[in-house]
Amino acid sequence: MTEKLKVHSPYDGHLIKEIDMDDEARIEQALAIAHGLEQKKPIPTPERIAILNKTADLVEARAEEFARQSAEEGGKPLIDSRIELARAVQGIREAANSIGQLTGHEIPMGLTTSSTNRMAFTTREPIGVVAAVSAFNHPFNLIVHQVIPGVAVGCPVVVKPARTTPLSCLNLVNCLYEAGLPEEWVQVIICKGSLAEKIVTDSRVSFLTFIGSGKVGWGLRSKLAEGARCALEHGGSAPVIVEADADMDDALPLLAKGGFYHAGQVCVSVQRVFVHEDIVEEFSSKLVAIAEKLVVGDPLDEKTEVGPLIQEGEVERIHKWVEEAKAAGGKILTGGKKIGKTCYEPTVILNPPYDANVSQCEIFGPVINIYSYKDRGDAIKLANDVPFSFQAAVFTSDINAALQSAKDLNAAAVMINDHTAFRVDWMPFAGRKSSGLGVGGILPSMIEMTEEKLIVFRSKLI
Repeated sequence: MTEKLKVHSPYDGHLIKEIDMDDEARIEQALAIAHGLEQKKPIPTPERIAILNKTADLVEARAEEFARQSAEEGGKPLIDSRIELARAVQGIREAANSIGQLTGHEIPMGLTTSSTNRMAFTTREPIGVVAAVSAFNHPFNLIVHQVIPGVAVGCPVVVKPARTTPLSCLNLVNCLYEAGLPEEWVQVIICKGSLAEKIVTDSRVSFLTFIGSGKVGWGLRSKLAEGARCALEHGGSAPVIVEADADMDDALPLLAKGGFYHAGQVCVSVQRVFVHEDIVEEFSSKLVAIAEKLVVGDPLDEKTEVGPLIQEGEVERIHKWVEEAKAAGGKILTGGKKIGKTCYEPTVILNPPYDANVSQCEIFGPVINIYSYKDRGDAIKLANDVPFSFQAAVFTSDINAALQSAKDLNAAAVMINDHTAFRVDWMPFAGRKSSGLGVGGILPSMIEMTEEKLIVFRSKLI
């Protein structure tokens, strides 16, 4: 009998759907099919462009249905899931439009006697079979970013969505099929983590795109076949520097959104806010006022702003970390309590110890830490003193301070007068240190999923 995966709502636990789980034989079949396609020519470019544009049309037409499905299985409030679906549509169109940007370039020849009578140029080719292992927190748009670039460049893709949120992946892939993509070009595998490793580490896989925990991602990277490349997107503990001259009324709503959006379950969520001592009291009280007005609850309720954590165990972990910070001297300004079994109050902690879990680890929950500082240089040193490095931010009216902070913060991206969770789908998106490897974003991922080939042509007529 085929094992079933039961997909439950993270909010109230109701059963959404049961779907068949794939076994090792199905994984072997999927890899064999994908490898066979790799040996053939990819789908012609005009057809791929047409398929992607039609897929975008189909997703756009069903955006409300898909947003509700995403909110139900993943817990992100409906108001934000709708935005995710709009981004997904834009991302698919972006891939179709970016195919023409995958160009090679000319390599100069004739510069030496040995290079005369030659011309040289590069082209880009699909890298081969792509294995995509995804996460739960943006269940539709993450699949777009991992699968659609592969389709765009002509790679066969085997995708394993998170077991908590597989339905959004199936919705996207079914739209690809309906748009005309032969089903063997994107195959969905629903399986246990132990079997997912068999996909990723198989010698027929040329590229891994992974979104999830650093421990799992780095472990998988160490087991990739020789020559296989990867892009890893892990967690972070995003720092923000707020100078005394910052526009506080502008900054606070942005930082509250960046920290409490999707209950903080975002890899670039605002987590550590370093506030100048001259304004820290006012800043803290105003952030608390915003946090206390947020509506926490059912993600399918139009009024909900903060939904549940993905699993009950995450609520317990976050509460334990908050209590540890409190016991070590951190002041809980608001929150710090569980709401039922699945939700957690938006929480603000003032000056938790720098060695506490809430300061050193990725919280992945609705918790913002505030640290008072006197010297910006000291604050930036503390901001950098964690294993993570992803996106950071600085709020100031001084352009020199902004640019100096952007230079000194160890981050792949620094937002000036904006929160750390800002992202548009055409921009590069990458983690440093333990936060990841490689570059995400639609076109950057397309480039990662291709290889450059050099062609040298010799002729006496040149």
